[in-house]
Amino acid sequence: MAWVAVRSLPGAPFTAHMGEHLILGMAAPLLLVLARPLTLTLRVLSPGTARRGLLALAHSHSAGWLVFPPLAALLDLGGLWLLYRTELFAAVQHRPLWHAVMHTHVLAAGLLLTFSVCQLDPVRRRWSLPLRGATLLAAGAAHAVLAKTIYAAPPPGTAFTSADIQTGAQIMYYGVEAALAAVLAASWYQAAGRTRHRGCPTSPRDRMTA
Repeated sequence: MAWVAVRSLPGAPFTAHMGEHLILGMAAPLLLVLARPLTLTLRVLSPGTARRGLLALAHSHSAGWLVFPPLAALLDLGGLWLLYRTELFAAVQHRPLWHAVMHTHVLAAGLLLTFSVCQLDPVRRRWSLPLRGATLLAAGAAHAVLAKTIYAAPPPGTAFTSADIQTGAQIMYYGVEAALAAVLAASWYQAAGRTRHRGCPTSPRDRMTA
């Protein structure tokens, strides 16, 4: 991930850019969220001010609403539509500092969306599975529509070849929403398993008295 942030992938310019977008905005956030960084940090920290502060932040109202799935999807997809359907992409393309800012935004927005959909770490409010699933479907649809618009017309102010634009749009189209859906299904399966386990007798004596 760090290598992608500072170096360009091989290939035509826009195709390489979309490869970077796929890694920074989708694959890397998914891998980071699967690692459950908040849970690991809480386990590593010894009881004290730092741990209490992190717990207070995770359980705050602001954090609860920040991982509200529709809001996270709006921040992620809204930024992408603004980047590729205006002249913003052309403006930052040859400016290293703004290019780094763009990469940072893509990673942060992807992390927020992935965290809000998967919700593997403990936060103050856990949004319902139907809401997260519907948000994932809507985000995937918006992503697909954006890819199709890029396939039909390049970002304003750019001069990429048609083949480069079409290949890059196809990379965007075939993203990792399916992987997010798999994680969401896995979390639902685990939650359902825990519910069944709590509702089942755990010993022969319990079964006799049930």
